[in-house]
Amino acid sequence: MQRVIEPELMDDPAQAAAYAAADFAEAHSRIVDSFDNCFPGADVKGQVLDLGCGPGDICFRFAARFPACSVMGVDGSRAMIQLANARKARDAVTGDRVRFIEGRLPGAAIPAVPFAAVISNSLLHHLHEPQVLWATIGRYASPGTRIYVVDLFRPESVAEAQRLVIEYAASEPDILRRDFYNSLCAAFEPREVEAQLATAGLTGLAVGVISDRHLAVHGVLDK
Repeated sequence: MQRVIEPELMDDPAQAAAYAAADFAEAHSRIVDSFDNCFPGADVKGQVLDLGCGPGDICFRFAARFPACSVMGVDGSRAMIQLANARKARDAVTGDRVRFIEGRLPGAAIPAVPFAAVISNSLLHHLHEPQVLWATIGRYASPGTRIYVVDLFRPESVAEAQRLVIEYAASEPDILRRDFYNSLCAAFEPREVEAQLATAGLTGLAVGVISDRHLAVHGVLDK
């Protein structure tokens, strides 16, 4: 199946609210668990950068799992950042270690500070030019920075994409089912991601399939 791009930003307030209200607890907890499994025994200290943070759920979960870190979430959608900041104001446990920046890559005003880890979930497939993500990681990561990027991968056929939507999103609102299908069609195949990493010159990272619809890029940057 050929890739079909979708809008880069989820800037519709109704769309952002639907994502914030959806129950991604299991999926997002699994992402934090997977990071932990990829870097066993690592005590993440210092700054963590979350690219494409959406309404911030993974930022808060990451801060809760690793109490010696602070998390900086970046997203180009004003609606998403407003929801993230509203949650930050309510969160008395980790809110002081989480901050959010509204900005579209590659021009977001991200401070040039050492990052212990750079993470991202479901951003890559939104980008019309995937090198934007890898160039940003290359810019803000240093040798030794832990990288963990999770995204969908493109199914082999429209029929398979439709099956995945029925299996995993049948009970979700129409807007989420539509977006899930469009995201599957916009995603990259693992071999395409491997080629992107080679073009970006990011060594030390591996690409692996972690479910019937997700891939992960992980490793310690050795540039």
